Amino acid sequence: MFKDLEGFVEIGSKEEELVKQIDFAQLPCHVAVIMDGNGRWAKKRELPRVEGHRAGAKSVREIVETAARVGIEYLTLFAFSKENWKRPKLEVVALWKFLEDYLKKDYKVLLENNLRLQVIGQIQGLPFAVQKELNRVMNLTRDNDGMVIIMALNYGGRAEIVDAIKKLTKEKDFEPDVLDEKKFSEMLYAPDVPDPDLLIRTSGELRISNFLLWQIAYSEIWITKELWPNFRKRHFFEAIIDFQRRERRFGDIRPEQR
Repeated sequence: MFKDLEGFVEIGSKEEELVKQIDFAQLPCHVAVIMDGNGRWAKKRELPRVEGHRAGAKSVREIVETAARVGIEYLTLFAFSKENWKRPKLEVVALWKFLEDYLKKDYKVLLENNLRLQVIGQIQGLPFAVQKELNRVMNLTRDNDGMVIIMALNYGGRAEIVDAIKKLTKEKDFEPDVLDEKKFSEMLYAPDVPDPDLLIRTSGELRISNFLLWQIAYSEIWITKELWPNFRKRHFFEAIIDFQRRERRFGDIRPEQR
């Protein structure tokens, strides 16, 4: 796996100052990210939207490496929603091409660093070439026991819940009266993955955009105005520090208030 943070953070830098504030014994197990702002980043520079996605891919690489070095166990990236099909055709085609090329060229990075790739969403709706590469890389990395990278593709939170209900009702011995939250969670796209502890959203938008609606019931939410192509390890460290300053009670009260 990536060799922790030594050499990754410059001595005397803002990043080093932030790293010193992180309690590595109290890290979030699962961090989910809504990567927003590629289009606005490009517009500010009078560039085609595609260039925003190209710049955003660099942020993906840095944040994957940062999360792995820090010691995060699961990292979920909201890469393409079901609603994103409404975007201009050329932009959508370019997005899938970026992903296909990334999987073809960078899969060795996952293997060399013991990372595992997983995908959630209606994968059957993706272009065949992309499905083929995703399945290839998932098979290659399935035995890796380092950080799990979960890509949400053709994903919608409501669609996941509907798909879970369909799966439930197809079970031979399904009994509605005994259905509980645990059983329902087992029907979701990634039942073995713990719920996100921390949800990060870039670009300053104050919404969750139909993302992991069931799973983020008690996630801590951290929002930054930084557009995704500008999001770097410094911002990731800031999110972790803010998370660790919060008191997570899951509906309970402080012990001293009992």
